[in-house]
Amino acid sequence: MSLTSLVAGFALLLAAPAAHAADPPLRDLGTAKGKVIGTAVTGSKLTGTYGDIAGAQFSSLTPGNAMKWGSVEPAQGSFNWTEADQIVAFAQAHNQQVRGHTLVWHSQNPSWLTNGSWTSAQLGTLLQNHINTEVGRYQGKIAAWDVVNEPFNEDGTYRSTLWYNGLGADYIANALTWARAADPAAKLYINDYNVEGVNAKSTALYNLVKSLKDRGVPIDGVGLQAHLILGQVPSTLQQNIQRFADLGVDVAITELDIRMTLPSDSTKLAQQKADYKAVTAACVAVARCVNLTVWGFTDSDSWVESTFPGQGAATPYDANYAPKPAYYGIAEALGGTSTPPPTGACTASYSVGSQWNTGFTGNVTISCSGASLSSWKVTWTYGAGQQITQAWNATCTQSGAAVSCANASYNGTVPDGGSVSFGFNASWSGSNPVPTVTLG
Repeated sequence: MSLTSLVAGFALLLAAPAAHAADPPLRDLGTAKGKVIGTAVTGSKLTGTYGDIAGAQFSSLTPGNAMKWGSVEPAQGSFNWTEADQIVAFAQAHNQQVRGHTLVWHSQNPSWLTNGSWTSAQLGTLLQNHINTEVGRYQGKIAAWDVVNEPFNEDGTYRSTLWYNGLGADYIANALTWARAADPAAKLYINDYNVEGVNAKSTALYNLVKSLKDRGVPIDGVGLQAHLILGQVPSTLQQNIQRFADLGVDVAITELDIRMTLPSDSTKLAQQKADYKAVTAACVAVARCVNLTVWGFTDSDSWVESTFPGQGAATPYDANYAPKPAYYGIAEALGGTSTPPPTGACTASYSVGSQWNTGFTGNVTISCSGASLSSWKVTWTYGAGQQITQAWNATCTQSGAAVSCANASYNGTVPDGGSVSFGFNASWSGSNPVPTVTLG
């Protein structure tokens, strides 16, 4: 069968802002409101569609685990900065901030530290050296550090930890002071969970921050983690953000996700959209709420399902990188339209310009009507051993019969009503049937 003039359908994978109608990406909507919009990431995943979305949609990255003590110094004096460096480099390449997470925590510490028998003086020296080493390594590359993480119990008392038990409550002031010395330009935060509304725990945090400021201890901000449950956004969230702001510190929503009992359905997803919108709107309403970061943007990179059995679907994108209603809740609170694009608004068509005994030249055109793209990817499956040998205006890979082609650095944008094309040479033998069509 000849493919001359044949047009076939393709799976057009709308990466990053691709599926978001004519709205700008979240990072641009946030900039217009004076907010940094961030996500936690896993460094090893920062390729393909995951990397496309992380780079295009967000203006800040938080290493989910790569900067925790147990990750960077698994054996005393032996350091592993590979993933942390990778995330910092990715952020720099995409004009993004990095939020350092976290320097002082009771969890995810290396076993040599937690199993050691330390005097108070030794423990203080270990902590100071850790802060000096990590903050110093990334001096000038980190916008803000979660210096101290989760210092309080639910009733507002100090959590019993290696640090509190060994150094007393002033481990917090000391850590902040050491971090300031190691990087005077980075903003320094205390970060905790279940402090989103006004309650005993958030009041203890408030009193601590006030005391630190009164003492002249460097403290620039408070992080509200916001690991929330569907339908349970605290009614006092904005009030709480404002009272911290009134102390003269910035506030960040640092780890936002909103989990539900699985399976998800349209009713739960609608509630989740409303919840994400409410949290974002509370941040937008307070000038000193400077950053809203989701704790992973896709359900495939979320901690929730493994931590809370039977719950999940907590992030703005599903596991296949499609934006959920929650995405549009964030967008709407930031001034976007919140309207998903019409089905089929962007399509890809495949045609053959010429064909000879052993090969052919193909062309793919991506067209949009009623939506726009800022990056794109098309895939198809050959049926008779065809093999791409050269491509132009796209980066193409082929594994067996499966072909994947993504935009070049200069042609990812497809405006509403516009189109872009790429071409390729391929070999064939015997027959050259229509590629297998899937649409998604």
